[in-house]
Amino acid sequence: MPSKRSAAQQTTKISKTSKIPAALHSLRGVKTWKEATDWLKIRGIEDIECITPDLAGVPRGKMMPTSKFTSNTSLALPSAVYRHTISGEYPDETGQFRYDSRDSDIKLVPDLSTLSVVPWETDPTAQVICDIVGSEGEQISYTPRNVLKRVVDLYRQKGWKPVVAPEIEFYLVATNDDPDYPLHPPKGRSGRSILGGQGYSIAGINEFDELIDDIYHFSEKQGLEIDTLIHEEGPAQLEINLRHGDPIELADQVFLFKRTIREAALKHGIYATFMAKPMQGQPGSAMHIHQSVIEINTGRNLFSNPDGSASKEFFNFIGGMQHYVPRTLVMMAPYVNSFRRLTPDMSAPVNTAWGYDNRTTAFRIPVSEPVARRIENRLPSSDANPYLALAASLACGYLGIIEGRDPTAPTEDTANEGEIDLPRGLLEAVALLESAPSLAEVLSPEFIAIYAGVKRGEFETFMQVISPWEREFLLLNV
Repeated sequence: MPSKRSAAQQTTKISKTSKIPAALHSLRGVKTWKEATDWLKIRGIEDIECITPDLAGVPRGKMMPTSKFTSNTSLALPSAVYRHTISGEYPDETGQFRYDSRDSDIKLVPDLSTLSVVPWETDPTAQVICDIVGSEGEQISYTPRNVLKRVVDLYRQKGWKPVVAPEIEFYLVATNDDPDYPLHPPKGRSGRSILGGQGYSIAGINEFDELIDDIYHFSEKQGLEIDTLIHEEGPAQLEINLRHGDPIELADQVFLFKRTIREAALKHGIYATFMAKPMQGQPGSAMHIHQSVIEINTGRNLFSNPDGSASKEFFNFIGGMQHYVPRTLVMMAPYVNSFRRLTPDMSAPVNTAWGYDNRTTAFRIPVSEPVARRIENRLPSSDANPYLALAASLACGYLGIIEGRDPTAPTEDTANEGEIDLPRGLLEAVALLESAPSLAEVLSPEFIAIYAGVKRGEFETFMQVISPWEREFLLLNV
C-alpha cells in the first residue's frame, strides 16, 4: 500500500504546479467554498479540524472527514462550552451569571480566510477557525472572537482601524506528570539545564535550535509569520514577536502559535507553558501589546498630528488605559497564577503609569517616528486569551478617546516601586469588571456576566487546593 504524503510534501508539489489557480497556492486562507474544496482536494487533505477559542483560549470544536466539511454540514456545539471553568467544571449561578435553561446549540461558522494545514499531523490534516452564531444565525455576543470583533467594529464606525503587534513570552520546561512537584528547566543540546540571566542570549536560543527550527517550520506551513525570536531573562524563557496588523488576524495568529509551540515542544519531549508564573522566583511571562490607530480613509496614524507631534487622541487613549485597564485586568490576567506575576520588584509593572521608553511603566511609549507612534500595554500575561486581552486593551483606549480622558504626566523615573495600583487578586478584579457600565456597553453585558461567573467558579475551585506553603508553615505552628 503506498505511503501517505505529508501535508508539507503536498504543499511542495503544489508550489511547482503551474496549472493550479494562484489562490490555491495560498498557505493560509481562501475566499470561497469552491476554492476551499479545491484547496483541500489538491493537498489530499483527509480530515479537517473546525476549531474556535473558548473563554480560556482553548481550542474547542469538531474534527471530520473533508468530504463532510465541504457538503454544507451544519456544525453545532452546546452553549455550555462557554460556561465551564479551565478545570472543566460548571460553576454555580452567581451575580448575573446564568445558564441557558435549554443548553441550546450554537453553530460553528468556518472563517475560510484561516484555512491552513496542521503540519505536525502524520496524515494530511487541515484546520479552520470558526465564528459562533446562534442556531438561527443570530449574533452571539459572549464568544471571544465575537467580543473582539465588536470592539474593532466600534473603531470602524468612527472611521478608524486599530493596529496591534503582540509579543508572547513562554517557558520551556521539563516534562512533569505530578502537579505537586515544581517545574524545572529542560536540558538543552549541551545536556545541561539552562540557567537564568540569558536575556537576548544567542547561546540560550541555540540550546534548543532543533525545537526552534520546528517552530519556524510549523509556522511557515500554516502561513504564520514570526517577526523575531529572543531568549528572555528566565531559564529557557523565550519570546516571539509578531508583525503588526489587524487585531482579529493577530489574535488568530497567537491562538495558533500557542498550539504550534506546544506541539513542537512535545515533539522534542518537553513542555512549552504559557503560565504567567510557572516557576517561583523567576520572571513571569507576559503578552505585551503594541497598539496604534489609523484613519481608514487617509491611512494617517491617529496618534500623530500632521506636524509630527502627539495628537489629542494619543493622550486620550493613554488616559482611557489608565482609567479602565484596572477594570479589565481580569481579561488580561485571568487566573490566580496571573497575579503572582504582578508583584513588586519583578519585571512586570504593578502600576497604571505611562512614560517614554520606560519599561517600569504599565504603558510604555517606544521610540519611533510619528508615523509609527504607538502605545505598549505591558500588563497582559501570556496565559490570557489573546482575543479577550486585545479586546480589553483596545476597549480601554477607545473609551478614553470617546470620553476625552486626560492622562497623568509621564513618569520619567522608576514606576515599579511603592504602592500597587492594580487589583491584587482575582475576585477583586472580577468585581471591578462588573462595576463599569461603559465597559458593559463596549464588550456586551452578556459577556461580562458569563465571564465573571466563570472566573468566580475558578477561584472557588482553586480555594479547594491546599498549598505546600500551608503545610509548611501552618501544619505544626498554629
